[in-house]
Amino acid sequence: MNEVLLVTGMAGAGVSTVLKTLEDLGWETIDNVPLSLLPRVVAPPVDPDEAPRPLAIGFGTRTRNFDADTALRRFEELRQRGDNVGLLFLDCSGEELTRRFAETRRRHPLADDRPAVEGIQRERRLLAPLRERANRLIDTTTFKANTLAQQVREAFARDSEVGTTLTIESFGFARGIPAGIDMVFDMRFLRNPHWDPALRPHTGQEPAVAAYIAADPAYEEAVGRIEELLLLLLPRYRAEGKPYVTVAFGCTGGKHRSVHVAERVAGRLRDAGLCPTIVHRDLAAAPQDALEGRPHGQ
Repeated sequence: MNEVLLVTGMAGAGVSTVLKTLEDLGWETIDNVPLSLLPRVVAPPVDPDEAPRPLAIGFGTRTRNFDADTALRRFEELRQRGDNVGLLFLDCSGEELTRRFAETRRRHPLADDRPAVEGIQRERRLLAPLRERANRLIDTTTFKANTLAQQVREAFARDSEVGTTLTIESFGFARGIPAGIDMVFDMRFLRNPHWDPALRPHTGQEPAVAAYIAADPAYEEAVGRIEELLLLLLPRYRAEGKPYVTVAFGCTGGKHRSVHVAERVAGRLRDAGLCPTIVHRDLAAAPQDALEGRPHGQ
């Protein structure tokens, strides 16, 4: 059974925001599909073993050959065919829509040469049958775009969705900070295994190196506080719909301290039910004294 959501409503009420949010949630989204093509667009996959993704289709008075009665007939045809079809209508007060069009300096699609308020009134009459038939109605009069997006996420997110993709990355400052990082933690305050000849060839993934780093007096409290901060912030990122979050730990060369801390923090996050991916950017880089500066006390 195909899951289909038809999204319509007043121009300026947030149809584009809804479609973009659903796309971030893993839906297929299409905007302004001619109503005559709806049955073909909603056709099941050619491969019977392919699991269809939920599909959201936006349409409105700007759609070619728009007619509310035709849209309702297509809606009923899909339902009778056995598709799981919903109709979401986005409404908004005329006063707020007028303000939005004035603020963005856009013309209303039904009032090219007249005040926006006239186009809004005409559109409301044209869309009235769809508003009455819709099984979901959202009034966005008092909403900002992020408020609408949050409401859509709460209504349509699935427990099986991946949500925010979390990456924990280690790197060496001597080779530059990676691009696209959301949070960076500098681990250069910890004691450096590079200056122990027995540990230098090894990495932060090995127990002897990890024990050396963990023996630093500041280690446990500092890393523990970082873990608590991430456990506080990461669910908030997901709630806001952020699709990707990358947390990076840096040390000088990117082989010892940052690697160990990244591994430890990722383990703590997994224990809390998160699913981080670990990337060690500079783990294979050759150690260089010139990059590491001088050991403490020299």
